[in-house]
Amino acid sequence: MPWFDALAEQFLNYLRVEKGLSEKTLVAYGNDLSRYFAYLRSKGVERVSADDMPLIAAHLTELAGMKLTARSRARHLVALRGFYHFLVQEEVLNEDPAKRIDLPKIGMKLPEILSIEEVERLLAAPDTTRPSGARNAAMLELLYAAGLRVSELVNLKRHDVNLEVCCLKVIGKGAAERLVPIGLHAREKLIFYLETARPALLKGCDSAFVFVARAGKPMTRQGFWKILKQYVERSDIRKRITPHSFRHAFASHLLENGADMRSIQMMLGHADISSTQIYTHVARKRLQEIHEKYHPRG
Repeated sequence: MPWFDALAEQFLNYLRVEKGLSEKTLVAYGNDLSRYFAYLRSKGVERVSADDMPLIAAHLTELAGMKLTARSRARHLVALRGFYHFLVQEEVLNEDPAKRIDLPKIGMKLPEILSIEEVERLLAAPDTTRPSGARNAAMLELLYAAGLRVSELVNLKRHDVNLEVCCLKVIGKGAAERLVPIGLHAREKLIFYLETARPALLKGCDSAFVFVARAGKPMTRQGFWKILKQYVERSDIRKRITPHSFRHAFASHLLENGADMRSIQMMLGHADISSTQIYTHVARKRLQEIHEKYHPRG
């Protein structure tokens, strides 16, 4: 069904760019969605809706009857929950029917965190003598300075930037607004970009967006993802880095240097403190590594 296929493509592209999931995981999610759509077709269902909770539950029961492992069924439910959450986020649906179905506890996967030295290598990678390089340098710096999601970065408007007080107005998930401070390094790179590189990139065009590509069009998530991959390769960093890695680094480095959890939560725009608490586990893991490396009896 073209309608199903279009939604699935949008969702998988969101996971690729925004969440940085591997191609292997994306293929698995795509297969899970195809299987679910086939089930819906077998029931004569033409469209997903906010009332799909019974269908989701029945589909999972059918999978259990087909002897799928608990782990496979859990991943399938994760894919469906993510898909329906995405549809609510994109305002295709007004309510998420999958959130009422409990997930089994399968453990928490900690993100791979960039070190401060690795962040500095990435921030220094763009050639700021070129307009595109100055733009990219400002984008990287803002991702790290403000802990932005890539969608928040590319959708940043010129009137959202207050350089006098070093602050951004960010429109996050659910159209929630938050104010996030930025440091002097980010301010300097942003001023340089706005005063020199941005006019060169616009070439007489006008745009409300801070970061622009060719012919004054706004930078896209996909476009920035391609740019970042080039800098990761150039910086010889072996970790799997995505735009979201800068958000993880922002939170983890703040926590490691003494910032309180509530302040980090506010800057990240997390509605629930539990979303932020993963970084306490990351910091604890880092402390364990330091102890093992440097303590005489570690």
